[in-house]
Amino acid sequence: MIDFFLNAYKEATTTQILLEFIAFVFGILSVWYARKENILVYPTGLIATIITVYLLFLAGYIGDMLINGYFSIMSIYGWYKWTRKTKDNDNLPITRTNKNEKIIGILLFFITIFVVFGIYNLFDYTIHSDNYIDIISSGIFFTGMWYMANKKIENWTLWIIGDLIVTPLYAYRGLGILALQYLIFTILAILAYLEWRKILNSKKLQS
Repeated sequence: MIDFFLNAYKEATTTQILLEFIAFVFGILSVWYARKENILVYPTGLIATIITVYLLFLAGYIGDMLINGYFSIMSIYGWYKWTRKTKDNDNLPITRTNKNEKIIGILLFFITIFVVFGIYNLFDYTIHSDNYIDIISSGIFFTGMWYMANKKIENWTLWIIGDLIVTPLYAYRGLGILALQYLIFTILAILAYLEWRKILNSKKLQS
């Protein structure tokens, strides 16, 4: 079991291991803060994604690097949305998606799949069977990020599905630390969904 977690890091430098550990910690903190509807979800998430972009650049995974670059951009967008004041509300409330937002989410999912597939081809990647799982999970995560930025409870449903897909994928690839991270993400996402649903139900009772 120990070898499973350490084999991927035999040739990594101390700096790379330290940076990955920092990204690991801040990634988990980001999901924890999202669960609590705390604005710190975005600065902690930015730290995690920016470090990940750098590490993927060093490893030569350009496609995955660009994907995480998108996560960084969406974190800035979400940070703005969560802090923006409106006439009716001081804060962006938790809500469910309406019909139009569901359609946008479906379109975003399929657009993301085509874009990521194009990135793989642009950089002449050989697309293996597990890469198709990457492509699908990217569509799920991209849509989840957009829903989270708009405080839609469905974001947690998408995170749970995406995390359940990539956890065994990373384990299959021998990336034990990442598999463990996404397993923790899955548990936190389930807890977050239950917490946000409780908030929504309490608002219904008050109205």
